[in-house]
Amino acid sequence: MSRLRAEVGIAKNDDKSRVRTSANIVAAEHAPTSATMFADVHQIEVTISFKRGLPVITVPLPSRREKCRFTLRPVSHTVGDFLKEVRNEDKGIDRIGLHTTDGVRIASSSSIESLVQDDFQLVVNDVVYHVTPPTMDRLTHEELERLSDVRKLVYALFEALHVDEHQLGKERELHSQLEALKVELEPLEKKKLELAEQANRRTNLLSWLGLGLMASQFGVLARLTWWEYSWDIMEPVTYFVTYGTTMAAFAYYVLTKQEYILTDVKDREYLISFHKRAKKIGLDVHRYNELKDAIAKVERDLSRLRDPLFLHLPQLSGTKNEPSDEPTNKLTSKPAS
Repeated sequence: MSRLRAEVGIAKNDDKSRVRTSANIVAAEHAPTSATMFADVHQIEVTISFKRGLPVITVPLPSRREKCRFTLRPVSHTVGDFLKEVRNEDKGIDRIGLHTTDGVRIASSSSIESLVQDDFQLVVNDVVYHVTPPTMDRLTHEELERLSDVRKLVYALFEALHVDEHQLGKERELHSQLEALKVELEPLEKKKLELAEQANRRTNLLSWLGLGLMASQFGVLARLTWWEYSWDIMEPVTYFVTYGTTMAAFAYYVLTKQEYILTDVKDREYLISFHKRAKKIGLDVHRYNELKDAIAKVERDLSRLRDPLFLHLPQLSGTKNEPSDEPTNKLTSKPAS
């Protein structure tokens, strides 16, 4: 009797284990796996097309389960820019990258132009998309050379028809401007030469006057030292005379804000005399300088227009240099008193 009960219990346990095993098998069949979770994403491919010369990449976004199109510039955009734009569209992307078909990672600094030349793989999280860019017709080396020759011929034809005529017209215009400026400058130039001669004469006169005063001072001190008095009496006098001269030089610096240098002092006196006389006779120094600047600019434009590079002539070594931007014989403004 006890043996019969034991056999019945064993049979019940076997039935329960069979039921559990069958339930586990059914649950395993209906449980979602990682492959089934990304089945919909794998069905959507990454495509590349060219519209108006720009590559357009269509990428499926994993979080939204929708496609997104990215239009890129082949030269200015890089792989890093493309990956950044994809991340901005879907914040659920944890990992994204581009690899070659051999599994080598493509650098973020690579250009889009180099990317679309070969097949590559786009990895979004755990999903790998194989991307095949469309083939593009490329020009051969011979076709590029022929295209370059055609461009040169078109440029030469345009230059022969228009550039030379435009250059001659521009040169005539500059010559007419130069003549008009010289006509207006001529009376001012005569006044300027007259004033420059007078100011130079006055400056030289002051220089000789200063030399005469220094010689007179030397003679007076020598007379008092060796004839009238002795050196013991005149030594403190010469000291104070020397110190007074130093004070006068420092006073010149305080008043003019310039160091007491003889050439600078002479130039200063020349300008002061020139501007005073210019006001008396009505010479417009500002207009004179404007005309000199305009003439220098026109002459510089003419020299550039006659340059061998513009005339398509071989440039010889040792040719004269281009004139300086600063006009010559330009009057300096009056110094501060």
